Amino acid sequence: MHLVVGSDHAGFPLKGPVVEALRTWGHEVLDVGSYTPEPVDFPDIAAKLCDTLLSGKAERGIMVCGTGVGASIAVNKTPGLRAALCHDVYSAHQCVEHDNVQVLCLGAEIIGPKLAFDLLHAFLNARFSISEEFRRRVAKLEQMDSDMGPRR
Repeated sequence: MHLVVGSDHAGFPLKGPVVEALRTWGHEVLDVGSYTPEPVDFPDIAAKLCDTLLSGKAERGIMVCGTGVGASIAVNKTPGLRAALCHDVYSAHQCVEHDNVQVLCLGAEIIGPKLAFDLLHAFLNARFSISEEFRRRVAKLEQMDSDMGPRR
């Protein structure tokens, strides 16, 4: 699978082992930064990750920051993309199966490499359900991306 991976400075220590594992597992990985532990703003890295996905150069993405919260907020600001912060295996596969999530967000200050690898396996091996109920719900999410104005 073609993947894109990004992190801020807080996610940098976990990003290296994640990229190495993904490549070892046979995936093609594009690393969009951060490349050092020097402070960087996560929205800038998330924007690069989102651009890569929207261009079709990658099928899925992994974004790592301190808690994963900021990364998921940043990715979810991009119409057409859905990100999920996952620190448990069930959510890591369910977010793809039910919600067709394209970006897994991880918190480097919350989990370690072993759990991250388990989450990556679950996320990457999951496929969006063919069930009509999940397809209908995701279509509504996609419609929300194109709607303007407040929601009630």
